[in-house]
Amino acid sequence: MAKLYFRYGAMGSSKTANALMVNYNYIERGCRSLLLKPRLENRDGEKIIRSRIGLEAECRFVEEFFEEIAQNREAVRNYDAIIVDEAQFLTEQQVDAFAEIVDNEGIPVICYGLRTDFQARMFPGSRRLLEIADKIEEVKTVCWCGKKATHNARIFNGRVVRAGAQVMMGGNESYVALCRRHFNLGMIGPDPE
Repeated sequence: MAKLYFRYGAMGSSKTANALMVNYNYIERGCRSLLLKPRLENRDGEKIIRSRIGLEAECRFVEEFFEEIAQNREAVRNYDAIIVDEAQFLTEQQVDAFAEIVDNEGIPVICYGLRTDFQARMFPGSRRLLEIADKIEEVKTVCWCGKKATHNARIFNGRVVRAGAQVMMGGNESYVALCRRHFNLGMIGPDPE
């Protein structure tokens, strides 16, 4: 039975690497998987999904996919699985549309993304996925102290940033995953002695 999955984690938890591995597993077994990302996500260039450890694959934009199936609903049946990276950037309507694909077409949709932003506030896409996903799984990573990292701190000049736009593209140079304690304290590493 097909399900809508939401696999979330803090920055650096290998969500993208996991998405790419799942995509590869489908392809290796002769299945037709579709790898998607929202158009907003442009760090690695257009139509490329790249993990921090160097795995990468071509993808399509979520918006492009929905335009295609709006023209020809049957086109969705070309796929055995749909894998979405950076799902926090989905709209609520896109999440609902993916749920309809799961329910009406029997195609699993596996979404990967952040749960919260740099202010510990939910993204609209993540909120909707947490509300309606059939299966919710955390992809874990650790804080510099060794505890489970649950927060995404935005950093600039070695300091935690607390204000700004919800969406700012960046990687290790702009964000660090922290446990709640160190997020609240604004500590991105141990104090120098």
